[in-house]
Amino acid sequence: MRELGLSVTVDRIGNIFGVRPGKREGPPVMSGSHIDTVGTGGLYDGNLGVLAALEVAAVLNDANLQTEHPFCEGVRFQPDMMGSTCFQGGLPLETALAIEGIDGKTVGDELTRIGYAGDQEVGFPVKAFMELHIEQGPVLEEEGIRIGCVTGVQGISWQELTITGVSNHAGTTPMRLRKDAGYAAMAIATGVRQIAKDMGGNQVSTVGSLTLHPNLISVVANKAVMTIDLRNTDEALLQEAEQRTQDLIQRVTEAEGVSYSTRSLARFKPANFEPAMIDMVEAVATEMGFSNRRMPSGAGHDAGLICLNAPTSMVFTPSVRGISHNIEEYTHPEDIEAGANVLLQCLLRLLTSP
Repeated sequence: MRELGLSVTVDRIGNIFGVRPGKREGPPVMSGSHIDTVGTGGLYDGNLGVLAALEVAAVLNDANLQTEHPFCEGVRFQPDMMGSTCFQGGLPLETALAIEGIDGKTVGDELTRIGYAGDQEVGFPVKAFMELHIEQGPVLEEEGIRIGCVTGVQGISWQELTITGVSNHAGTTPMRLRKDAGYAAMAIATGVRQIAKDMGGNQVSTVGSLTLHPNLISVVANKAVMTIDLRNTDEALLQEAEQRTQDLIQRVTEAEGVSYSTRSLARFKPANFEPAMIDMVEAVATEMGFSNRRMPSGAGHDAGLICLNAPTSMVFTPSVRGISHNIEEYTHPEDIEAGANVLLQCLLRLLTSP
């Protein structure tokens, strides 16, 4: 950002901004993404949108073009869209700074340790937001389409479920007398998947983390800690999935004689992007000769939060074999170039508009 001559600031939650001035002051047109990913993730998730926005700034510099509006390249630093959530007012700053990670360290302490506890206050008006991202799914490649015109981001419900049973000998304890936390967890995991299959449509569910205690081959587990990830593009259906899941948990734990507690990890309503912004992505892709289609996003994105306060849309590029959150994640260079060029032309329209 500094090499491009951008004015760089860091806010108190660790969001990084690089601003290229326009002819007039006021809310900037913003582009960017996140630079983090999951522990087993690849190179493209988030990083593509960061690098593409920097490339747009470089192109504007090379063309010696002074835009009407400022251009801001913004990055979410912390995981689970925390920076974007704070930026648009959905999470109090002090609450976010106090959140503990799996290693017991707080967000605030870690931002200070790495030198990114900025002094800029969190949040400011944005004229429009555009994000380039890999699809993270198989649809574009499967259909042979170059560009995804993203209509919105589906809602996400994450919870952690802790089940408490009784440890006992695996060989001497009759099945009818067991209070098996491990069995209850696996029955719930199977049931959650069945709920998604029964509901059909865009409903998906995942149990991505499951830990048993004492985790010994010959001992009935006395504790299970698991996560449940529910997603849907429709808020009412997402709420239905949540209620069905709660009913399932109640039935299984009562039948096995175990107790449970739950903790909400994240809850985002489905987000719908600005129709005019979606139209613009579609028009630009078509004018540039790129095949395209409208589609919702199954993954969470910064754009899904920024859109609450600013006109927003996204550009998707294909993911090879639909693989993401995996080191094999890959997008062909020609698809990256196409997506970046669509992003550039969309941003130029926004930056030069009255």
